[in-house]
Amino acid sequence: MTTLMKESESAWPTYSPAARAGDATGDRVRLIFVDDDDDYREVAGAELADHGFDVVPLSDGAAALDYLSGGGEGDVIVLDWNLPSMTGIDLLPKLRRRGIHLPIIFLTGQSSRAHESLALERGALDFVDKSRGMGILAKRIRLIVEAGKQPPELQAEELLQCGKLVLRPRVSRAYWNDVDVNLTLTEFNIVRLLASSVGEYVTYRAVYDCMHHVGFIAGSGEDGYRTNVRSSIKRIRNKFRAIDADFGEIENFPSFGYRWGRGATPAA
Repeated sequence: MTTLMKESESAWPTYSPAARAGDATGDRVRLIFVDDDDDYREVAGAELADHGFDVVPLSDGAAALDYLSGGGEGDVIVLDWNLPSMTGIDLLPKLRRRGIHLPIIFLTGQSSRAHESLALERGALDFVDKSRGMGILAKRIRLIVEAGKQPPELQAEELLQCGKLVLRPRVSRAYWNDVDVNLTLTEFNIVRLLASSVGEYVTYRAVYDCMHHVGFIAGSGEDGYRTNVRSSIKRIRNKFRAIDADFGEIENFPSFGYRWGRGATPAA
């Protein structure tokens, strides 16, 4: 159950998870959630609280600047693109100029390639389409928070590139021609496995182990798991083809497995 609490020393409301025995508030992630749609902000804030976050809901860029400049605390900023008076992309550099360097995730319906590219160029760490839902956003937030807890020498993001494919393992994102393919975590792991063995066939069993764990069995019959692998590969192909109708990098060797192929070679 979610609670909406008014802080005694502040006018800012906070959506927080209901108190539980042994729940250490210091371990919870505090989100600054900026969106001008009152209904969406309320529903999303409550749902994120159900995922275990403390949420400070704010209606525009000016409110965000006031909150943070006035000593308000947060761990991550979740920012809409279309905001009154000041767009989210214009707010980002204003925050940086004031010395506010919290991780920023854009959560927006403006999901074009151009919008995403500009957000990442301006310093946002992630870009999530609102249609993906709060469950996906919650996972992305936790990936970013956990990465930030690593030693400084491990925090630099490693990009894996194979031709037109770029993988961002830290946030489990795959891009084809600079467009987010919107893979699930399992689908991302499959693509990463295939692309890391470019030109070599990976067995059905290895792909299935990547989807679950070594030795896991599901499906009908001894080789029933292959049906699950084929279904996953089909979904992955369709997502790439939605971006590039000529996509054909995932090749099948009947009764054996798949490879990331068509002459692809890793980028130097």
